[in-house]
Amino acid sequence: MIRLSNATLGSIDHRITRPAYDRGTILPGVVHLGPGAFHRAHQAAAFDTVLGHDPRWGITGVSLHSTAVAHALNPQNGLYTLALLDETVSYRIVGSIGRVLTARDADAVLAALAAPHTRIISLTVTEKGYCLAGDGTLDGTHSGIARDLSGGTPTTAIGWIVAGLAKRRRCSLPGVTILSCDNLSGNGRKLGAAIRTFAAAHDPDLARWIEDHVRFPDTMVDSITPATDDALRARAATAIGLDDAWPIQRERFSQWVIEDDFAGERPELDRAGVTFARDVAGYEAAKLRLLNGAHSTLAYLGLGLGYASVATAMADTALARFVERLMREDIAPSLTPPRGFDTAAYIGTILKRFANPAIEHRLSQIAWDGSQKLPYRILDTLRDALRTGRPIDRLAVPVAAWLRFIERAAVAGDRIADPLADRLLAAGGDWRTIIGLRAVFGDLSDDPQFVTAVARAHHALADPSAFQRG
Repeated sequence: MIRLSNATLGSIDHRITRPAYDRGTILPGVVHLGPGAFHRAHQAAAFDTVLGHDPRWGITGVSLHSTAVAHALNPQNGLYTLALLDETVSYRIVGSIGRVLTARDADAVLAALAAPHTRIISLTVTEKGYCLAGDGTLDGTHSGIARDLSGGTPTTAIGWIVAGLAKRRRCSLPGVTILSCDNLSGNGRKLGAAIRTFAAAHDPDLARWIEDHVRFPDTMVDSITPATDDALRARAATAIGLDDAWPIQRERFSQWVIEDDFAGERPELDRAGVTFARDVAGYEAAKLRLLNGAHSTLAYLGLGLGYASVATAMADTALARFVERLMREDIAPSLTPPRGFDTAAYIGTILKRFANPAIEHRLSQIAWDGSQKLPYRILDTLRDALRTGRPIDRLAVPVAAWLRFIERAAVAGDRIADPLADRLLAAGGDWRTIIGLRAVFGDLSDDPQFVTAVARAHHALADPSAFQRG
């Protein structure tokens, strides 16, 4: 089958939405680190809408640790298919990405970061890509950070961004907006602090320049994005009549809230439904704790029960009921929502999204990187409950389910996708050793009420269906 590209774009059925602009006029105003599935399903699609009105916001992707995306998209001139999953599946060709660079293209990456037309540097590198310690500050002992601080070609997102900003300063170029799009509480503030700390270790004047000229708005992003599989590739090829090496799929629902704090001109992302807000914290906490916290709970309990996807786990009425009670009775009281935000309706929308049978969102994918995700998704809520004297028994269940998940992997000799995998698996079935890891649990490791609640939940989950009694 003929490959999707600029040359073949015109042959696609007119019922498939295509870029509503001349791709030859695009100026890459955005450099994005980590152009994986979520970025291409979410932010790149939003910029694709903006490009229909303003050609200055094209994207140059930068893959820091893999060449797979570059090898898939560059022969397609950056084009790819986005499938929107609902009762009726629709398809769209996204054209906002012009090219994808890799870390092997070091000079080209630095040139893109320091280009005069670059006004936004965005990133989706997952929580672990920020190289933060348990207290949310830059981890100077992280192997990648230590290596980047010693000089040479950067290896971390922090190192690349600082190198790009240093070059912009040397070239007397204006500052940029650094836009974190990862599920990290206070993502902009934490990224900004980490970058300034890293920069100060090299050049205090650069750190001051960054403070004065670079902005790090907080953001909240939300859209369930199942991994690409061969079934999607086949459906996309049938829909567009061309071969697409890496189509993407997500639910139709999409939300992006950005703090209105830009270093210069901001793109008209509101055309794509983006909300610009003075304070993102309320939106962010609701999403991280309610949606992501419930997702992780479903993942670890669902895998223990033998389920493979979110939708099949939600079909278990007892599990769905437990998750709903967790959200409404234990997580919602920890929130201070934005004015006009209907928490009960938001929870109802999440539950409906989880049960969407058109979305095959694998629990194994959600279970990745638990040591990095749980502190923001569950443990912050637990701390709030402890501080205010609310019950924590139900909140301890997803923690215990994660411990059981690690225990099963250790006993079976399986690997897990987690930056602390070696330490976690080395602990085997000794859950007490794991909750003693301050890199994950911080002060909770010494809290007797927390340890006791987790112990009860861990014991109960010897029977994976024990959550039904919660």
